[in-house]
Amino acid sequence: MSFRAGIWAVIPAAGTGTRMGSSVPKQYLPLQGKTVLGVTIERLASFFPIKGIYVGLAADDSQWPDVAEKLKTDSVEVSTFTGGATRAATVLNGLREVGKRADVDDWVLVHDAARPCVRHEDIQKLIDEATDTDDGGILALPIADTVKLTKEDGRIDKTVDRTSLWRALTPQFFPLADLTKALDRALLEEAIITDEASAMEYIGAMPRCIEGHPDNIKITYPADLELAELYLSQQAKEVKS
Repeated sequence: MSFRAGIWAVIPAAGTGTRMGSSVPKQYLPLQGKTVLGVTIERLASFFPIKGIYVGLAADDSQWPDVAEKLKTDSVEVSTFTGGATRAATVLNGLREVGKRADVDDWVLVHDAARPCVRHEDIQKLIDEATDTDDGGILALPIADTVKLTKEDGRIDKTVDRTSLWRALTPQFFPLADLTKALDRALLEEAIITDEASAMEYIGAMPRCIEGHPDNIKITYPADLELAELYLSQQAKEVKS
């Protein structure tokens, strides 16, 4: 189908990334001579037809100015806003900022700051398939490993059927108005929201899982940086070949 609505992007980047074991938030760790966040923003900014990118920062963020100075995003405006206490609150703040410029029927891509390897072809696939319904969709991966449910002491209770299980990735893509309403209600009612899809599920929507590439990793641990470098290099070679 032909998708004519405007597309905006929100990148929540207000977290501290404690699992990385670094004094520097993981989005500001070095990657390909830039930062993780810088690479992520440029990857989205080079995808047509994103109309604008909004980056959610911590109130005391002192490292953004250096990243902003080095960004190469001439075709897309990058704006910042102050994040909230949680990812969901940060994203909602961003949606409200987008809403000041967006049309009523526009959609929004929400993407993790620490996923710099997302492929343009996967973003396009997400847009093509998620817009078949009004409920949107997310990039995801079918779970291939055997999954165990354990008791509190770590003993296995049972093996879980993985047939319909997926690992959620980003971007996640929804109508701007609907996602704003979903996050607003979920936070007001203190629901447990782990990603944007779970907020949409909370208001009764059924977003679609759309299979992406496994190299769309989220940088969480130190070893992930090396892996991201490898994936980015491989992707660059694919483009040249």
